[in-house]
Amino acid sequence: MSVLKSTGLLSLQLLSLLLVTVTLLFFLVRLTGDPAVVLSGESGDLDALALLRTKYGLDQPLYVQYFTFLANAAQLDFGVSWVEGRDALAIVWQRIPSTLFLAATGMAMNLAISIPLGTFLGTQLAPRMRKALDIFIFVMQGVPGYVVALFLIQLLVVKYHFFPSVGNESGLSWVLPSLTVASFLAPKLARVIAVNVAEAMQEDYVVMARAQGARYSTQVIRHAFPNAILGATALIGTQVAGLVNGIIITETIFSWPGVGRLLLDSVLLLDFPVVQAVVVLTTIMVFMVNWGTDRLMEVIDPRLKREARA
Repeated sequence: MSVLKSTGLLSLQLLSLLLVTVTLLFFLVRLTGDPAVVLSGESGDLDALALLRTKYGLDQPLYVQYFTFLANAAQLDFGVSWVEGRDALAIVWQRIPSTLFLAATGMAMNLAISIPLGTFLGTQLAPRMRKALDIFIFVMQGVPGYVVALFLIQLLVVKYHFFPSVGNESGLSWVLPSLTVASFLAPKLARVIAVNVAEAMQEDYVVMARAQGARYSTQVIRHAFPNAILGATALIGTQVAGLVNGIIITETIFSWPGVGRLLLDSVLLLDFPVVQAVVVLTTIMVFMVNWGTDRLMEVIDPRLKREARA
């Protein structure tokens, strides 16, 4: 019974989220302009515009378009791309793997940087080095991702020719986009881990291990770090959800063929079916990532599950 209740609540939450999202999406995209003008080009006359509006149902009253859109969206039918002439959802599905791959490599690099950095900061070793790292992290938190991307391109592509600057066809082309993604994730995660490690080092179980003669590295790695990473799990889940939603700027700068770049191109071309398919699909994915993070937290720390039931 509890499983059915939980499933029903989850479905209700997802449906409510999708209804609000698609409603806002429908009306907002139609404020961006008339797609018939874009599709017809500069040479389009009034007859051509009228034909395009009739072809895509843009001549119907807005409320008719809205309810038609809702009925089709409920079946995950977003129509055909007005630019490419192919199924909009199929186009999005083609781009999803590239975005997920970039999200995975960026998150892996984020963890590879933030975990040792945050652990080091939390142990309060080498005060001068710690202060320098604190300043560096503080500065990086305020630097936009596109600034880091442009700097990396200027230094490692234009000047030294170490990496290709566009596409995702080789392993080397993955490095700069992944590093860019990590650059705006790692500072915050490193700070959270540092605070958690510092707090864990003062806990009774670490003090007891210290009193029993455990080495400092053992105190940190075996006792303090597992509890510190537990507190950072929610932030990691939030960061993953944000990446799944599309890394628009990074994908655009590096010509990465992902969902973020597809969304930007479709908005500029007023390709409503593709825009709607991207937003609805990524909304579902973000919701499921957040739900999965909550379940993972309950598995790692059963106290959260007991509190939720209470």
